[in-house]
Amino acid sequence: MQRLAKITGVVLAGGRGSRMGGKDKGLVLLNGVALFHFVLETLRPQVDQLVISANRHIEIYQQAGVPVITDSLPDYPGPLAGMLAVMEAVESEWFLFSPCDTPNIPSNLASCLWDGLGDPAVSAVWVNDGERDHPGIALIHRSVKVALRAYLSTGERRVMQFLLSIGGRAIVFDKALTYFLNINTLDELSHWQESE
Repeated sequence: MQRLAKITGVVLAGGRGSRMGGKDKGLVLLNGVALFHFVLETLRPQVDQLVISANRHIEIYQQAGVPVITDSLPDYPGPLAGMLAVMEAVESEWFLFSPCDTPNIPSNLASCLWDGLGDPAVSAVWVNDGERDHPGIALIHRSVKVALRAYLSTGERRVMQFLLSIGGRAIVFDKALTYFLNINTLDELSHWQESE
């Protein structure tokens, strides 16, 4: 079934960066380019509009020319808080979320997730690379806002658990292991620099 909808692409860059030595992960340079730029530019032709979820260095992110939205909940409660803040601040039917540390996401990410929705009752789908789930890379309908706020109010933070609780499902990307590799540490960043 063909569904027409507005999709907002969201780069999630609001974390503490604790495994990156406290650095703002989205602004860490990979071959001279800030990590978040790779995700932003790959999403750009796939979606109707773009925003960045960030909690530090707002002025730097704003230089990318897209809205920057900060968490509405205190103390960096994780990616779900960024997702909620964006869904509450932006008028859109669907949101395509991707963490800032996955610079190789595919150019057909939005269409693959969209095609995987299938059942009109499904309000969320996320990426599976054939071996493991990547719930932070997800297409989510605006209707889950109330459920998400309630979930976070209980102190829960697990993305996968929330997506399962709303009846979401994984979309398997065949032979896609390298698309969804992420950069968590300075050592991993160094390895990527060398392999490019």
